[in-house]
Amino acid sequence: MFEYILLFIGSLIANTLSAFAGGGAGLVQLPLIILMGLPFAEALATHKTATVALGLGSIVRNISNRDMSWKFAAYAMLCGVTGTIVGAFIILHVPEKAAQLTLGILTTALGTYSFFKKDIGQISRPRNRNLLGYAVGGIVLFTLGIFNGSLSSGSGLFVTIWFIVWFGMDYKMAVVYTMTLVGFFWNLTGAVSLYMFGEDVKLDWLPVLWVASFTGGWLGAHLGHLKGNQWIKRGFVFVTLVSGLTLILK
Repeated sequence: MFEYILLFIGSLIANTLSAFAGGGAGLVQLPLIILMGLPFAEALATHKTATVALGLGSIVRNISNRDMSWKFAAYAMLCGVTGTIVGAFIILHVPEKAAQLTLGILTTALGTYSFFKKDIGQISRPRNRNLLGYAVGGIVLFTLGIFNGSLSSGSGLFVTIWFIVWFGMDYKMAVVYTMTLVGFFWNLTGAVSLYMFGEDVKLDWLPVLWVASFTGGWLGAHLGHLKGNQWIKRGFVFVTLVSGLTLILK
C-alpha cells in the first residue's frame, strides 16, 4: 500500500507540473520508478505507458479549445511518432549515462535561455507556416521524437520551445499542442515500440500511475487555462532547470 501511495503522489506532482509547463513528467516519475527497483528499459516502458493518461487528461480539458488546429496537430504528430519509433530502438543500443548527461546539459541551457529571453512566448506571432517552414519544422520534430522515444525526461520541454521559437506560438498554445501530441500520441507510440522490442511493463503499477497521470494532466491543463503566459513561462523555466540539473547530477 505504501508503494502505491508513493507512486500516486510522485506521479500526480510530476504530471501536473508537466501539463502546466509543457513537459518534464519524467523529472519525478521516471527516476521514482527506477528507484523503486525497475531496470531502466522496463522503467522507461512503464513510464511511457503511464504517461499516455497524462496526454489523455490534457486532451479532455483542451478538446473544446477553438484556437487549436487539428490539421497542424496531425502534421506534428506524424513527424514526431516516426522519430519516437527510431528513438525506442536507439535507446537499447546507446550508453544511458552519456545520453542523460547530454540531455541534462541541453535542458539546463534551454531553461537558462528562456529565463533571460523575457518576451519569448508571451504573444502569439504565427510564422514559418509555408512549405519550407513546415519542412524544417518537421525535421526538428522528427529529431525531438527520437529524444522522446529514447530519453523521456525533458523531451516535451524542447517541443514546447520549438513551437514557440519556430512557429511563433505563445506559451499557452504551445503547451496545449505539446500535451496533446507528446503526452498522448508520441508516448503511446514509444510505449508500444518498447513493448514490441521486448521490454516488459510493470502491469500491477499501471492502474495507480494511470489515475495519477490522467488527474495530473487535467489539473495542469486547467491551471494553464486559469493562468497567463507569464505564469506558464515561470513554470517552464522551473521545470527545465530542475530537470536538467537532475539529469546532470544523476
